[in-house]
Amino acid sequence: MFPLSLRLSGFRGIRDGLGLDVLTLDLERLAGDAQLVALAGANGRGKSTVLDNLHPFLTLPSRAAQAGPGGFSFYDHVVLPENEKDLVWSHDGRRFRSQVVIRCNGRRTTDAFLFEADPQGCWKPVRLPDGTVSDGKTSTYNRCVEHLLGSPETFFTSVFSAQCKRQLSAYPNSEIKRLLADLLGQERLREEGQKAAQVVDQLKVGLVAMRQQRGSQDELLERLRGEHGRLNCASAQVDILAQAKVDAQRAQDSARAHLAQLQAASEQAQGGDAQRAQLDGERVALIRTGREVIEGIKAQIAGQQQRLERLTQRVDLRKAQWATRSQTLAASRRQCEGVLEDEVAVRHAQRRLEAAKAVAGLRAERSLQVRLRVQELHLCTSALESSQQRLAAIEREAGQAALRAEDLARRFGLTREVPCAEMDLQGRCQLLGDARDAEVLMPSAQGTIRKLAKDKKEVQAQIDDQQEQCKRLAGAPQVLMLAERRAVASGDRAIRYGRLAARMGEMSQALDRLADIDRELAGLAGQGVQQDETEDERVERLDIEATVQVLDAQQGQQAQHYRAGLNRLLDALAALPAPFDAQVLADARRQLDAAQFAVAQAEHVYLRAVRDDEAKLALEGQIVERQRDQDALGDRIAGVAEQLGNWNLLVKCLGSDGLIALAIDDAGPALSGLANDLLLASCGPRFTVSLLTQVETRRGDQREGFAIQVHDGDTGVSKPVEQMSGGERVWINECLVRAVALYLAQNDGRCYGTLFCDEADGALDPQRKRSFIAMKREVLRLGGYAREFFVSQTPELTAMADAVIDLDAMVCCRPDIAHA
Repeated sequence: MFPLSLRLSGFRGIRDGLGLDVLTLDLERLAGDAQLVALAGANGRGKSTVLDNLHPFLTLPSRAAQAGPGGFSFYDHVVLPENEKDLVWSHDGRRFRSQVVIRCNGRRTTDAFLFEADPQGCWKPVRLPDGTVSDGKTSTYNRCVEHLLGSPETFFTSVFSAQCKRQLSAYPNSEIKRLLADLLGQERLREEGQKAAQVVDQLKVGLVAMRQQRGSQDELLERLRGEHGRLNCASAQVDILAQAKVDAQRAQDSARAHLAQLQAASEQAQGGDAQRAQLDGERVALIRTGREVIEGIKAQIAGQQQRLERLTQRVDLRKAQWATRSQTLAASRRQCEGVLEDEVAVRHAQRRLEAAKAVAGLRAERSLQVRLRVQELHLCTSALESSQQRLAAIEREAGQAALRAEDLARRFGLTREVPCAEMDLQGRCQLLGDARDAEVLMPSAQGTIRKLAKDKKEVQAQIDDQQEQCKRLAGAPQVLMLAERRAVASGDRAIRYGRLAARMGEMSQALDRLADIDRELAGLAGQGVQQDETEDERVERLDIEATVQVLDAQQGQQAQHYRAGLNRLLDALAALPAPFDAQVLADARRQLDAAQFAVAQAEHVYLRAVRDDEAKLALEGQIVERQRDQDALGDRIAGVAEQLGNWNLLVKCLGSDGLIALAIDDAGPALSGLANDLLLASCGPRFTVSLLTQVETRRGDQREGFAIQVHDGDTGVSKPVEQMSGGERVWINECLVRAVALYLAQNDGRCYGTLFCDEADGALDPQRKRSFIAMKREVLRLGGYAREFFVSQTPELTAMADAVIDLDAMVCCRPDIAHA
């Protein structure tokens, strides 16, 4: 598998690292004929994102939780509504194109297409021998890629070293054996084992079903035997129940004759019953009429009472309105009086407002004048300090000039003391030359001293003037504080007077409102005499009371009239003969019904006994038949159990601990030998590895397992790879992984053509890093690989590559990316 070109659109790692939404790499042009191709760039440039996409599988191995496609989602690593991965690659002389479209605009979807180039260079969907065509579904795409390149677990374990990838020593026993089985081409054997396991599952299901059927048959047989035992006495019950049926029929005939006698007596008493019914109807009608008349009178009385209540409510409402208005006006009057309490203060403030504003203005102006004097004091103080600093500088300079003049005088005095004075050597004596130079400089030094003395006098006079001015202005800060306090007090008083004067309109409104309230209260006082009932209301009340008295009298008269009529009807009913007792006739009918039910029940019980006797004979035949079926089912269960044992043995033989384990045992030395060759070629003869497929338990027994044992030639100690240091463990793991790739290429013919490595050298020391490149070249030579793409943060390793793809040169012109 050779990646030829790659186009990534919308991947987060490319946008964050390069500032690009789309990255296109022509790997044929960038790599050329190079064997080792390095992806270079600063941290976060997107090197791992590029390397993770140089294969056709639907995963980014550096971000995935496992080696295969599972445990990974593209949606966490893309940023655009529609993102795309377009990879052109070749395998076995055929040219393919993987196009993956990841959509995140609302509903997340992923479409994956696999195309193959025909002889004319046109892309057509890949078609598998079984008829499967790449139609955009991820499941179909995975089947097509796995048909071409094999399982993703084998690919990523053997030729792809991703960041944070698990080392082979961390694989559990079942997973490493499944991986080795695939490496050794034992997948067909594993598939046969899986088919045998399916047969075992089906046999187990069938055996469970037959055992459940046998249990059901046992329950049915037990139930039939119980039912047969219950029906043992059915023959004897038939005769007993026949006699009971005859007795029930005799009781029915006797009840029917008694009912006929009672019906004849009832017909004779029907004349008196008709007259009694007529009187009862008249009594009911009289009671109904009397109730209706009384209710009508009561309704009229209730209407008059409601009229009286409305009259009372009208009077009460008028009184309540008068009282409420009086209280409202009284409250308003109190409010106006509360406002007028400040009238004197408001009028005083209005008179004094202008004077207060004038005083506040004068005092503010006075404060401003004093503030100017304070500023003048500050300027004078600063000037005095500057003059004093200048005087000190002049004094220092004068002292240095005096020292210099004294030194020049001393040097000039040497002209009279040197031994060569007035001799021929005088012209060449350096000491006399220095003295003559001093003679020339002495007038300048004296002039400097006189000038500094004059400057000091001027500065001292200036300081005296400035000190006198500071004394004259010394009290200005205290005067300013007093002026500012007075200005603030005057301003507060002017503001207070202004607020009070602003309430003058409120006072006028309160006076007007108070006059209106007094007038309205005087009017309400005159209306107070009208709060009792008016003449019309008193006449209405008397009319209502008279009407109620008349209605009460009518109610008493009507009640007495209807009571007398009811008493006459009750006397007539009492004079009639006693009525026929219908309850006796009803009891006779119930007795006849009970006798008929008893006959029917006896008939039913008799027929049931006959059916039970017939059912007992049928049950005996069913019991014999069920017992025969149960024996046949037991023979079938025994046969299936025997077959299940044979198939279980076959599953174990075809499983990871059977023939596959034997094949792994045979391949262990070959893998170890390839790994040791790589270790020897890269870091010398110090380390050798051996793969153990039998591990020792705590009790000293051997069991199926997987362990990597490392022998250190320098120390003579052998120990598991888990006990090695971090860098040594990385080194040995890389040799083992590449040994797997070499084994595939040499024994199985599966050579992917390209290797991938992402920062696997991080834990190695400088010497091991250089040997790491040697190991890579040895793997390429031994396995016949054409190229390896790798990422390393070590500049020396990147420089040792045959070609370098520098992502730093592709950075967008965004400042935050360019300077990262």
